[in-house]
Amino acid sequence: MLHQVLALAIAGAAFALILWGKWPRHGVALAAGGLMVGVVLLGVMGSPPAALEALSVESFIQPQFWYAHGGVTELNVGINWSTVLFLVGMMVMVEAMSEAGFFDWLCLRLARSLGFRPMALLLSFMVLAALLSMFVDSITVVLFLVVATVRLAHLLQVDPVPMILGEIFAANLGGAATMSGDPPNIILGTSLGLSFWDFLQHNGPICLAGFGVALVYFYLCFRNKLRRAGATPDPALWEIHPEDAIPSRRAFGVSVGIFGAVILLIATHTRTGLTMPTVGVIAAAAALIGSRRPRQLLGQVDWRTIGFIIGLFLVVSGLEQTQVLAGLARFLGGLGGESPGQMMVVLLWFTALVSAFVDNIPMATVMVPVLTALSDALGMDLHTLTWSVSKGTDIGGIATPIGASANVTGVMLAAREGHPIPWRRYCKYAVPASLLVLVLSMVLLLAFH
Repeated sequence: MLHQVLALAIAGAAFALILWGKWPRHGVALAAGGLMVGVVLLGVMGSPPAALEALSVESFIQPQFWYAHGGVTELNVGINWSTVLFLVGMMVMVEAMSEAGFFDWLCLRLARSLGFRPMALLLSFMVLAALLSMFVDSITVVLFLVVATVRLAHLLQVDPVPMILGEIFAANLGGAATMSGDPPNIILGTSLGLSFWDFLQHNGPICLAGFGVALVYFYLCFRNKLRRAGATPDPALWEIHPEDAIPSRRAFGVSVGIFGAVILLIATHTRTGLTMPTVGVIAAAAALIGSRRPRQLLGQVDWRTIGFIIGLFLVVSGLEQTQVLAGLARFLGGLGGESPGQMMVVLLWFTALVSAFVDNIPMATVMVPVLTALSDALGMDLHTLTWSVSKGTDIGGIATPIGASANVTGVMLAAREGHPIPWRRYCKYAVPASLLVLVLSMVLLLAFH
């Protein structure tokens, strides 16, 4: 009983401090993870095997971790190194693309083709954010799009906040469509043996319908303001050439080629047998070899997010091994009853509500063992339940500035560029949009499953 109380106290304190935001969240998560292993698993429980299971270092010596027929990664308890290696690889690759000027070139090319009209830019940047986030981590997509948007908005003399809000929403929603676009989906997919095509098949149509609703919603919210503001674009804008954003054509071509090859590996990993960590290692190695400054490239990776995720895996492993999460599974099972449809609705709205206030990465991490426990106890299809959690965490996390890492990144960058987005203004537009897409997702999930 003591080990359960301590595990729950450590996790509760960690999530409270992360929500408070006074200390770096990666430091909080890593400290909580260390306490969970050192105090609970080793100290109170006196179980070195449990601590080793939480660290999950044996994953690296298992052949199926690197190559598995069907591309399926085994279920594990503890640090999901599949997620970690895949995320690091994608981050290194994207940093190489950014260094080569790909994203600046793409944004300028798109803006120029649309005549620098703010309303057209809002909608087209939302489409761009959604498409890129299907293959590139949504945090990175928001990172470069917000900076490009602020620069363009200053030239256009318009408020960039409407466009930033639309981009954040679209990046999260596009990332929800695939396994590689959003950290919660990467965690769910690598933990539960799901592929890129599984996510695209089940989440893709729902995200496409939701994105259509979001486009109409943001158009109606901002059409008058942006139309008036961008009535007469500055003629000097036409002197900006997208090619000027490319410092080296060779580096540009190499980075785009690597990106295309990695996307092909992700899309075909169930056929080739290459697992997601293997794809991540290949992406990082290719980007580092192709870069003229590999050390600087590694230094630009968002290691804080990686540390945050590793710490959370350790915290959740402690909660699982002390049977705390089994209690959460029983609670949710009681709410959902024996009806698969009712259970899907419970999981969707429960994870959406929690993800709005606690970053959706820990929510997805917590729900992996809960889903397996629910499936075993109630005899329901594990993957069917997973789609509800995927939609709940991804879409619920959009509703507030702290619900997803992409939101935190976008709001932080906007403030740094002189355009702070208060909670009230963010939630005024994001909450109704999230509710609309969640209701649509619930209807479609029940219809499809």
